[in-house]
Amino acid sequence: MSDGAPNRLELSGIVKRFPGVLANDRVSFAVRPGQIHALLGENGAGKSTLVKMIYGIMQPDAGEMRWDGEPVTVSNPKAARRLGIGMVFQHFSLFEALTVFENIALGMDASIPARDLESRIRDVMKTYGLTLDPHRQVTTLSVGERQRIEIVRALLLNPRLLIMDEPTSVLTPQEVEQLFVVLRQLAAEGCSILYISHKLHEIKALCDEATILRGGRVVDTCDPKAETSRSMAEKMIGAGLKVISKPAGREKGRERLVVQHLSIPAIGPFGVSLKDISFAVHAGEVFGIAGVAGNGQNALLLALSGEEVAGESDMIVLDDMPIARLKARARRLKGMASVPEERNGHAAVPDFTLADNSVLTARDRIGMVISGLIRPRMATSYTGRVIDTFAVKTTGTKSTAGSLSGGNLQKYIMGREILQNPGVLVVSQPTWGVDAGAAAAIHQAIIDLAEAGSAIVVISQDLDELLSLCDTLAVINEGRLSRPMAVKGADIEEIGLLMGGIHGDPKATETVHVHPENVHAPAP
Repeated sequence: MSDGAPNRLELSGIVKRFPGVLANDRVSFAVRPGQIHALLGENGAGKSTLVKMIYGIMQPDAGEMRWDGEPVTVSNPKAARRLGIGMVFQHFSLFEALTVFENIALGMDASIPARDLESRIRDVMKTYGLTLDPHRQVTTLSVGERQRIEIVRALLLNPRLLIMDEPTSVLTPQEVEQLFVVLRQLAAEGCSILYISHKLHEIKALCDEATILRGGRVVDTCDPKAETSRSMAEKMIGAGLKVISKPAGREKGRERLVVQHLSIPAIGPFGVSLKDISFAVHAGEVFGIAGVAGNGQNALLLALSGEEVAGESDMIVLDDMPIARLKARARRLKGMASVPEERNGHAAVPDFTLADNSVLTARDRIGMVISGLIRPRMATSYTGRVIDTFAVKTTGTKSTAGSLSGGNLQKYIMGREILQNPGVLVVSQPTWGVDAGAAAAIHQAIIDLAEAGSAIVVISQDLDELLSLCDTLAVINEGRLSRPMAVKGADIEEIGLLMGGIHGDPKATETVHVHPENVHAPAP
């Protein structure tokens, strides 16, 4: 960029209000041409609202947006794309039954002859090393490959500003590396990138500047490379970040959960079958299961929790008791607790109060029901303890689950299960959508539970979370589980290849190291 060139995007005093909430409070910052600019903040800080206004999905109540130095109103996403603003959303908007080409064509504003569009798609993929077959059906693709569709669709518009919302949340380490190559190449060509992520080590590695939001306001603009991940996290939450205390050399006790040759057929047309899964978790052990989304994690959670009952009774053993034929309540009575990935509608009923939601899973272990009658005081007392212990922001135990923010609902659900002191806890995505401070508190509670003798299974798409939290790790891919490995000294490259579908000795597959775009789950 030449000296004196106008900013690509400049926001001045942007305000956005919703009933009872000031989402953005006089937000001002600028993104220069060719700059990779991070937008940071805990959940509820106002990031999503802000980028929706930049992309034209919402309109600000006050303030000004400038594009290349000129005032501009972005009335809708089509107007944003005309300016040269592209956006890759965290949750992909793809039709699984259609091909890569068909999905890209549906996302184009102009009508382009099929032959010309395919030629342009192949040119973009060749330029940026985004290997993908335009005629392959989306349902056969890995999550990393699906993200490439969204990126190609955005690049076909020749964007001058590309917004990336949590782009690496479901990618393998190799796919992250390949994405960063593409983003750096785009920036070198003059495209500005607005990058949103909770992974602060990625921000340090990739971004030139970071704007930090807290409570809807800009609280700092900094150079990520001059900061630590901890210092940026503390700026985001406005307080010191709790240090997780993980006792060194914790000894494992007896086997509390044993899974032996568990196989379950797929549920529904897009389900994933479980294939001969075996592992054991000891008292005092946190056992992590890594994997890219959609490789059987939900099926495994349902099988372990008892929501899906299948197979022989001894395929799942809890404290020496075969339980594979028992349903969820019977497993809870024997000492198991579980947290599914989906908060609303699965882990909690949105229209129920928090106290009523506590009754749903804690009634037996906490004694909330006697002779079929609910004890409201016991339910209220226990729920209050969950709220206080896990710092759940709510107006009280009578608040409905649906009235809580996603992060606060997650804290409530995790607290509801952990405070039951289960012998075995199985949890999927324990810190999904919570800020750095709350994530640290949840991690500490899991470690404390293991220290007290429980066996913990953590299923997560966040590899960094698993590496910091767990003692042992295995990778699930297409319904198969890899051999367990000790986290201490684990080979990150091997884990990434296993997540991407490369089985066996990764060192025997040298081409994968050079071309990470080749790493994907094989088509069924």
